[in-house]
Amino acid sequence: MQTRNLSEVGGAPLRVANAGLLQMRGIVKTFPGVQALKAVDFDVQRGEVHALVGENGAGKSTLMKILSGVYQADAGEVIFKGAPVHFRTPRQAQDAGIVTIYQELNQVPYLSVTENIFLGSEWSRGGLLDWQGMHQEARRLLAKLHLDIDPRAPVNSLGVGRQQMVEVAKALHHKADLIIMDEPTSSLSVREIDDLFAIIAELKAEGVAIIYISHHLEETFAIADRTTVLRDGRRITTQPAADLTVDRLIQLMVGRDLAEQFPKEVAPRGKEMLRVEGLQQAGKLHDISFSAYAGEILGIAGLVGAGRTELVRAIFGADPIDGGRIFVEGREVRIRSPRDAARHGIALLTEDRKTQGLVLLMSVRDNVTLAALGRLTRGLFTNARQEQAIAGNYIESLAIKTPSQQQQVMNLSGGNQQKIVLAKWMATNPKVLIFDEPTRGIDVGAKVEIYRLMNDLAKRGVAILMISSELPEVLGMSDRIMVIHEGRVAGFLNRDEANQERIMELATGMAAAEIERSKLFEASVA
Repeated sequence: MQTRNLSEVGGAPLRVANAGLLQMRGIVKTFPGVQALKAVDFDVQRGEVHALVGENGAGKSTLMKILSGVYQADAGEVIFKGAPVHFRTPRQAQDAGIVTIYQELNQVPYLSVTENIFLGSEWSRGGLLDWQGMHQEARRLLAKLHLDIDPRAPVNSLGVGRQQMVEVAKALHHKADLIIMDEPTSSLSVREIDDLFAIIAELKAEGVAIIYISHHLEETFAIADRTTVLRDGRRITTQPAADLTVDRLIQLMVGRDLAEQFPKEVAPRGKEMLRVEGLQQAGKLHDISFSAYAGEILGIAGLVGAGRTELVRAIFGADPIDGGRIFVEGREVRIRSPRDAARHGIALLTEDRKTQGLVLLMSVRDNVTLAALGRLTRGLFTNARQEQAIAGNYIESLAIKTPSQQQQVMNLSGGNQQKIVLAKWMATNPKVLIFDEPTRGIDVGAKVEIYRLMNDLAKRGVAILMISSELPEVLGMSDRIMVIHEGRVAGFLNRDEANQERIMELATGMAAAEIERSKLFEASVA
């Protein structure tokens, strides 16, 4: 299908002299009750990585959805490859050379790698699908990305990192001139991030432009040529990335100084709230034991796949265990389901809030009160007045930005969605609150708000377990740190002795290896 631009109606497209690859001028977009974009200008050059940053709700996604044909602008113009364009569908943008790789992968999981790469643009020969040719081309594209993957394998048999690379292969198949990468590293390991950055460098060398959207600001400094900051629907600045610092970038994004990225307040440590003894899960968890105390934030660190999420899911009753004991306030409890965990005062903010923490089509009010319905319901009826009061209290106390209690949570920013998940569990008055990647996919301003809420909960005597893949976050907010390596506890670190090097030694097993070598050396000397 050939892309038809508005400029092509009635004649040949108007060419714009001396234009870069992309120019967006005066883009305006209004939704009911909010102006999302206010005359935004944005441009991209060939072979450039252009970082687009801003808080949640700043307008980044809306601007990119206009560029990729998901939304249409109310005013302004888009010029691509020297010609005015107006994409009415994502397919039109894709055919013109603009491909988007979304944070939530746009794949058909049970189809093969080849089928996902060619979806909607299949090759045929003699009226039949040319499977041999498509598999061969898929293999060539994957090899270009240094991937040894069977193109016939179902895409859901791959890890998230490789699924992300399949999306890059799809972009190469469509001969993209411009690739939009939306939070591309949110689920990648350090090694996979390095691989992605190497591929981006190769794409740049071939003249492909990248629009890079990420809340990990250090990434933008590592790979971006220029950075554009959006705030409240306006373009604040566009500057060479080399001319910015992290502190300056944060200030531009939020419009204010953030005195501390990690505003940790140490609360008095109280009684033991949670004790885990000898927790076992075949092939995943091996004899894990630890305690968590009232007023404490216990950070849980480890590499991807170390067993951190498996551990907290087992404690919460989401996955069965093969052995071990769990105590809450010194009393042994049997937890076979999340309902059991909630009844005993344990709450879990899951890593994936959209699929496991929220019901996106339900309202803010319904999500906030979801876990507390047991005490709001009598017979077949829910106390609507009490439900409204609880939701209103948390909307106010957590500063949740929503037009009303009836707003669907799918329409709110990531930071506000995370606050709603937190409100849902706070409404159950938990004794132990587990955060799995509490600030993943939310902006720096919202992160600070979440950290302050964690401080407040600790002051109230809640024991907090916090899993994070961001070592500065673990170091900045934890009172103690438990490091997991290959499903085992590798060690504990107090706040005053912890640093990134020590955590990585434990997380990679290097510390254990050094101890073992020391024992062998001592034995040989003896």
